[in-house]
Amino acid sequence: MAKYNMSLCALGWAEEFRADGIAANCLWPATAIFTAAMEMLGGSGVKDQCRKPEIMSDAAYAILSRDSKQATGYFYIDENVLKEEGITDLSSYQYDKSKSFNILFVVK
Repeated sequence: MAKYNMSLCALGWAEEFRADGIAANCLWPATAIFTAAMEMLGGSGVKDQCRKPEIMSDAAYAILSRDSKQATGYFYIDENVLKEEGITDLSSYQYDKSKSFNILFVVK
């Protein structure tokens, strides 16, 4: 329900503020991101199965750098945003470089 509610809010705000040039979007991770919550809930070894939080900040920066009148009302996936920016090697965001990550979902 949380992602659904976030989606509805982003769509509503995108339309409400479109004329003012203010964008509203969602940004979701394609895989697990290592946070304090993941450490607490995931137990030992969970860090090596996650990506670094920097992938989200880099994707957010890329989105915030876009034209707000064009880039509004979207549901972005972190790695898709970075690939659109020309960043195809995402290994720097991995704690354990030997792990490969499968995308959990794709939104186009």
